[in-house]
Amino acid sequence: MSKFNFIKIFILALFLSSTNLVKAVEQNDPIKVNWSFKGLTGKFDRASLQRGFQVYKEVCSSCHSMQYLSYRNLGELGGPEFSEEEVKAIAASVEIEDGPDSQGEMFFRPGRPSDKFKSPYPNINASIAANGGAYPPDMSVLVKARPGGSNYIYSVLVGYEDPPSGMVLDDGVYYNKYMIGNKIKMSAPLTEGIVEYTDGTQPSVDQMAKDVTTFLSWAAEPELEERHRTGVKVIIYLILLTILVYLSMKKIWSRVDSEV
Repeated sequence: MSKFNFIKIFILALFLSSTNLVKAVEQNDPIKVNWSFKGLTGKFDRASLQRGFQVYKEVCSSCHSMQYLSYRNLGELGGPEFSEEEVKAIAASVEIEDGPDSQGEMFFRPGRPSDKFKSPYPNINASIAANGGAYPPDMSVLVKARPGGSNYIYSVLVGYEDPPSGMVLDDGVYYNKYMIGNKIKMSAPLTEGIVEYTDGTQPSVDQMAKDVTTFLSWAAEPELEERHRTGVKVIIYLILLTILVYLSMKKIWSRVDSEV
């Protein structure tokens, strides 16, 4: 074999191996979901928001915090709209560290609606240590922080699969076809029936993924419905203003034409 042919074979083998590597980590576009809250007049589905909070509370909250959300937000208009009694019960179901008391000691008390969502870990280092070196991101504005937003979060939740042949994963790493890089340290959080919905809805993986994504989308943009309402009012105002200006100009020019 000549030196020239050897070089060509070497370059071809290098090209094929790099192509296979690219295919192994090929990024799939997020699934496009017809969300009720998208569009000019989009609104959050209240039932889905309440189910989504249930999924977060029973599944996600063991690892992920939502530090910018207070329990009272769950009862506000435009959100899940739990009743005042339900909000108090949800808050009281967790213990919040408070203090110091008159003796200078910290103590635990039932949560109040004014409290922020309780974090599962005392600090960031503790959360990283408990998750094998991976930091579980805060979910308050996670939808806004990820390219693809709601579609991306939903896609990652349903995108767990066996890795393609030839791909070797380290211990504690899982394959997800929608995750950036296709590798994720979080095991599949949703399995059939892991949550028993209080409203009787069938808790399939797809349903739970849509519900919790809806809840996280609201948490990231709690003012979304108000912005939509304001936008519609502005558009109507501009249309009416345009019509009035047009009619006024037409009347003015009609006088000019008649004088000429």
